[in-house]
Amino acid sequence: MINGIFDSHAHYDDKAFDEDRTELFTSLPQNGIAAVVNCASDLESSRTSLFLAENYSFIYAACGMHPHEAQKAPADFIEILKGFLEKEKCVAVGEIGLDYHYDFSPHDIQLEVFEKQLILANEFDMPVVIHDREAHEDTLNLLKKYKPKGVVHCFSGSAEMAKEILKIGMYIGLGGAVTFKNAKKPCEVAAVVPDDRLLIETDCPYMTPVPHRGERNSSDYIPFTAEKLASIRNTDAQSIIDLTRRNACELFGISL
Repeated sequence: MINGIFDSHAHYDDKAFDEDRTELFTSLPQNGIAAVVNCASDLESSRTSLFLAENYSFIYAACGMHPHEAQKAPADFIEILKGFLEKEKCVAVGEIGLDYHYDFSPHDIQLEVFEKQLILANEFDMPVVIHDREAHEDTLNLLKKYKPKGVVHCFSGSAEMAKEILKIGMYIGLGGAVTFKNAKKPCEVAAVVPDDRLLIETDCPYMTPVPHRGERNSSDYIPFTAEKLASIRNTDAQSIIDLTRRNACELFGISL
């Protein structure tokens, strides 16, 4: 069995886990899961992520406003986030960024909320967890401007963009998408990211890897992603798990 898995991006606060969350959390450490960063999407899920982190030793929280929720951000959201970031188990500002695919929030509001959170992360010297969907140019411009520590999760850009992200000093997060049938870009990215800049994730309950695509995702399925990454990078799955764990611990300031 693969051991020492660090799932760098999950959403265990999602309602998809309401019926069996406690049972699942009991089983995860027994199935080789060493740590999970649970990423928020708004202030309410930030509170829930912190609650989970405070009640389970292997869970850590990222707190922030997702671009989908940007237009719902209250005027004092930065002050509220500051209180969350001071908590011991909060390890990142996230999930933050831009999403021009769904456009649930106007672009100008997304940009404003994203920029304020980048400034906040640098003020607290904390890493960011970045969401970028069909907003590559604007995302990259702001990351180049503020040069935060952090990861672009579920990376969907080109290998060329990945190299620009790496120049800033950030990490690339890859998940179940690398196992999908037409996953050309993620696989190209997986081939060029240096060992010390790669993270592995689920984005659960979403992005479930093959052969379980269509089911609810969980950290238990990371070995399938690790096997695919290993095949691309000419190594073995446990080595992928070991290097991504070391990278996640370094980025999030966690000792395991």
